[in-house]
Amino acid sequence: MAPMPLPLSSLLKYTECFQRARGVCNVFRDLPHGSSWLRPWRRNFSRAISRGVGQPWSQHQPRAPNCAASVCSNYSSGEGVTERLWSVYNETKRQTQGISTHEVDPDTIFANNEMSLRDIEIYGFDYDYTLAFYSSHLHTLIFNIARDLLISNHRYPEGLRKYEYIPDFAVRGLHYDVQKALLMKIDAFHYIQLGTVYRGLHPVPDEEVIAMYEGCHVPLEIMSDFYGKSSHDHTMKQFMDIFSLPEMTLLLCVNDYFMKHNIDYEPVHLYKDVKETIRDVHVKGIMYRAVEADIDKYICYGEQSHAVLKKLSAHGKKMFLITNSPFDFVDRGMSYIVGKDWRDLFDVVIVQADKPGFFNDRRKPFRRVTDKGALLWDRIHRLEKGQIYKQGNLYEFLRLTGWRGSKVLYFGDHIYSDLADLTLKHGWRTGAIIPELRKEIKIMNTPEFVHMMSWLQALTGLIEQMQVHWDPASQAVVEEWIKERDAMRSQTKDIFNAQFGSLFRAYHNPTYFSRRLSRFADIYMASISCLLNYDLRHIFFPRRTPLQHESPYWLEYNPSGCSASSPAPKDQSRV
Repeated sequence: MAPMPLPLSSLLKYTECFQRARGVCNVFRDLPHGSSWLRPWRRNFSRAISRGVGQPWSQHQPRAPNCAASVCSNYSSGEGVTERLWSVYNETKRQTQGISTHEVDPDTIFANNEMSLRDIEIYGFDYDYTLAFYSSHLHTLIFNIARDLLISNHRYPEGLRKYEYIPDFAVRGLHYDVQKALLMKIDAFHYIQLGTVYRGLHPVPDEEVIAMYEGCHVPLEIMSDFYGKSSHDHTMKQFMDIFSLPEMTLLLCVNDYFMKHNIDYEPVHLYKDVKETIRDVHVKGIMYRAVEADIDKYICYGEQSHAVLKKLSAHGKKMFLITNSPFDFVDRGMSYIVGKDWRDLFDVVIVQADKPGFFNDRRKPFRRVTDKGALLWDRIHRLEKGQIYKQGNLYEFLRLTGWRGSKVLYFGDHIYSDLADLTLKHGWRTGAIIPELRKEIKIMNTPEFVHMMSWLQALTGLIEQMQVHWDPASQAVVEEWIKERDAMRSQTKDIFNAQFGSLFRAYHNPTYFSRRLSRFADIYMASISCLLNYDLRHIFFPRRTPLQHESPYWLEYNPSGCSASSPAPKDQSRV
């Protein structure tokens, strides 16, 4: 057997022995600071290590320190390197089996930035996927209408009618390379997550992706513009809207058809045609009329938006609505969700606002709309309660209302169109509505996921610690561990979505979506109904997660076992 680079005799020293033991167990220390289920283990192990060899172990101490001592003993007993490494592996894996965790409440509001509801006097809302939530039938409707428009208006092949909408195939936040016709997930550092690149309905091999992009990094100059759009200089389009799920699926289906039938096509033309048909579904009112005709099928009533509005109104808060949807569509939906008197709850209602242009274009004046949808021509000198206004711009809105700065909190689902300009240019507080949170949190709460992630983190730490041994036997073992880690990373991706994984993670890194969410949203939640769980004097505190060079030497005071931003008991905070 080839000698190890570090002499085995050094492992006989007690101090170095325990340094290695500490290194093995540091994998648990490096888990997220919010992992409350590891705190007793970390604390007890730290105490044990600090005592040194020869000090008596308490019978209540966890077994990990004894494991560490036995590992050191094995190194000095002449066992083979392979057996020693697998001994560390097996004992570390055993330690992760008993890990349990406190569940995260899906109705929690999560904070990126400290914010007190006591300071909020005015609450603003988007409409679609903020006050009104839609069933999966709506995405099927959008897909089918757009597909048929491609065939009838753009002369695409009739064979496309065989394609149906595939629920849960795509996730929000993905990037689409317009010129290469590739849909992919990119992390916060502009790296493509291999295994998530699709051409049509099939994944592209990793080697091909690496060859096309000369690695996995996507240069800044070809990324999407500030609002996620593709332009002349930017070949990437980022899909941030929940309404974009049918658009992504349609792009993949048409690409799939062309490839299966060996049809030579221009990807840029395909992207523009699909984009135009999706826009027509909205702009021409096709989707709006369909939803209004069968509102029970398309609108989900259970998100308690009415209760939220009533709570805010009872506390004397001012409220406004700014949406890109037309008045008839909003009126029909809000009457269904809240009641015919829904307008009495709002101080200002603005429809067809043309966000994000609404936040930047100073030229468009407000225009009043009658109850029957007719446009009036009179100049607007004030924004009156009970009236409906169209277009306009935020600068005029601020002048007429005086609602400025951090006393305003605006909620929306589109991180770019709804939130980015408000927080960067105008100092409003922002809340992102992320419906996908509920599904992902429920997955993360399962014992299977907790055990898989704890072992994945522990195995990563083992690889990091043991890679210093360069003899062939040690390297063979570490290579096996690396293969197991790669397989587990793919499994954790597939748990959320078989094609693209979690909305928030690209393996261990945050996704590009997560990066923008943390930058533009002070708080985020699964639905507006989460506000019902909080007193309107509540202060949201972001967790102080340790930086890479910091040690997590603080403990969160968390007697209930809930997350740091968890709501108060519901019977204490409801109105």
